[in-house]
Amino acid sequence: QAQFVESGGGLVQPGGSLELSCAYSGSNFNMFTMAWYRQTPGNQREWVASVSRGGTTNYKDFVRGRFTISKDNVKKMGYLQMNSLKAEETAVYYCNFPSSLRKWGQGTQVTVSS
Repeated sequence: QAQFVESGGGLVQPGGSLELSCAYSGSNFNMFTMAWYRQTPGNQREWVASVSRGGTTNYKDFVRGRFTISKDNVKKMGYLQMNSLKAEETAVYYCNFPSSLRKWGQGTQVTVSS
C-alpha cells in the first residue's frame, strides 16, 4: 500500500531551523496537492501547509513567513523548511494528500527546546 515516510525531525533550540522530508512510495505523486500536518499528544492532527499540483503554496497563519513547503515530483518527495521554530511547535509532523488521504506514516518528531 502506498504510503509516506517522513524524516528530518530532531531536537532544535527555539529560533532554530529544520528541514523535514517526506518520501512517497506510490504513483501519481504529481497529480495531488501535498500537505504537511502536525499533532501534539491529546490533540487532533492539524494542517500546517500545502502545495498544489501547480506549485501554489498555502500556509497556516502561525507559520507563514517562517515555513516553506516544496515538492519534487520526479523524486516523489515533499519538504518543509522550518525556520524560527517555537517551543509550541513541538509535535510529530506528517505529510499526506489532503484530497485523497493515504495511510498515515509514522511521522517525524520535532522537539523545540532549550
